This record gives sequence, structure tokens and C-alpha cells, in this order.
Amino acid sequence: MAIIECVPNVSDGRRPDVIDAIATSLRAVPGLRVLDVQSDASHNRSVFTLAGDAGAMRAGIPTLFEGALRAIDLRAHKGEHPRLGAVDVVPFIPIEGVTMDECVQLAKSIAADVAAKFSLPIYLYEDASSNPARKNLEDIRRGEFEGLAAKMQQPGWAPDFGPSTPHQTAGATVVGARMPLIAYNINLATSRLDVAKKIAAAVRMSSGGLRYVKAMGIPLEDRGIVQVSMNLTNYEKTPIFRVFDLVKREAERYGVQILESEIVGLVPAAALRQCVEYYLQIEGFSAAQVLENKLRSRPGE
Repeated sequence: MAIIECVPNVSDGRRPDVIDAIATSLRAVPGLRVLDVQSDASHNRSVFTLAGDAGAMRAGIPTLFEGALRAIDLRAHKGEHPRLGAVDVVPFIPIEGVTMDECVQLAKSIAADVAAKFSLPIYLYEDASSNPARKNLEDIRRGEFEGLAAKMQQPGWAPDFGPSTPHQTAGATVVGARMPLIAYNINLATSRLDVAKKIAAAVRMSSGGLRYVKAMGIPLEDRGIVQVSMNLTNYEKTPIFRVFDLVKREAERYGVQILESEIVGLVPAAALRQCVEYYLQIEGFSAAQVLENKLRSRPGE
């Protein structure tokens, strides 16, 4: 059985009725499972975690676009998280019985269909992009919705699919294929945005930090604190505990403590097992020692 994960990010995290309506429409798609929905008011963003085969994705993703484009107008949108579109990013992730190449072809096919149906510019990223300058999401998103019209007129920034000008209310969308990613945020017990930004710069790969880490410092104004918001693109090579420890050490340089951390969306069990092994110093810990895993296994395994 082929299982593909898709994690669309939608630019609304403050209107539960809008997000609930989109989730309800997705749950009605045969073969598509809505595993998780998380909204963040400070980011003004919601993350859906979907699973299914290619057919379910072909039916479900246009349904998501239809609901989001009907309800979201980026001209009135404000939030701490960078965004390019009402549906900002749509990654396809191979989980079981499917290859990365198949996810790439699915991403391109769905991108073409969505662009034609909604007259929406679509950029391809990560493994779906053949343009080295347009593989990283942050490069494509730079300038955000407000700078999109001017950016699209620059050499090399015509979209992969759809019109050469932004959608008036929905901007543009970035569609791609990638390996599993962990959205991991650490909240600091301070309101000093300069500290969060300095820590993010020390942690992220692009400015000399940890490989496979993308990070930015943002304010959580409703709580009076700041956050180091991160994407961990390869938890096997740069595990969560290593990121946490570096952020903690950097924060201590400024006399700041970690308030809490959070995972947005779903996370592979192996990533959490790494943390258990590291912090508890368990020798030879195995997934087979987890009670629920053993209960799910067949006799003799």
C-alpha cells in the first residue's frame, strides 16, 4: 500500500471556523486521512497533516485550495510567519510503498492542475525543483506576498506553472517533494527579540550553525515573549536534542532561560527515541522495548 504524507500550510491561524471548514471538506475526500490540524494565532498560520495514496491527494489538495482561496485574502493578512500565499506551501513526503521520484511527479502534476484551475502561480521547491536557485523554500518566499509582484518580474522568477502575475488575494503557492521535516519551536523567557534573532543565527545552517536546521527569531506578542522558530530537515543527522542544547547554551550567554519547546504537527517516533536515549543515557534502547510497539507486532517478531 502506498502512503504519502502531505503537510499544507495555510495562512490563517486566527479563525477556527475557516480552518474547521477546510478540515471538514478534506475529511469527506475518499481515501484521504486528516491526521492533524494545528493553528497558531501569533504566526496566523495553520498546518494540516494529511495521508493517503496519490489518488486521494489528487482529489484532496484542490479541495483544500478551494476552501482556502475562498476565505483568505492576503491583502488583510498579518502574522509573524513569512508567507507567499493563502495556501503557502504544499510538500509531498514519501512514507511507505512510494518513492521520492513518484512524489516529485505527483507534486508537478497537482501543481499544474491547481495553477490551471485557480489561475494561481505555482513554484516548485526541494526535490521537485530542477532550478538550484529555487530549491530552498526561504529563497522562494523572500519578499513575501507584498513583494511578490515585483519579484515575479525579475529574471529567473517566472513561476513553474500558472500566470506571471500574483493572484490578487492568494499570492502564489510553493509545491514540492521532500523528506520528513520536524517543525520545532523553542520559546524563551524574555521579550528581547534581538536575543531570539541572535540565537536563530547561531543555530541555522545558512549562517554557520547546525546542518539541516532552518531558524528565525520572532515575537509572540500576545504572550510577551519571543520564539526561535525552526525546521529540522534531517532529524537523523541533526537530532532534536542537539538543537535544544545549542539553543539553551546560546540563551544562557544572554542570561535568558528556555520557557518551553513545542512540536508543530506530527513527529517520527524515532526522533523522540533519540531524545530518550540521549537524556536518560539508556544503553542499547530499542523500539521493541516500547509497549505499544510490541503490542502491534506479530508473534515471533
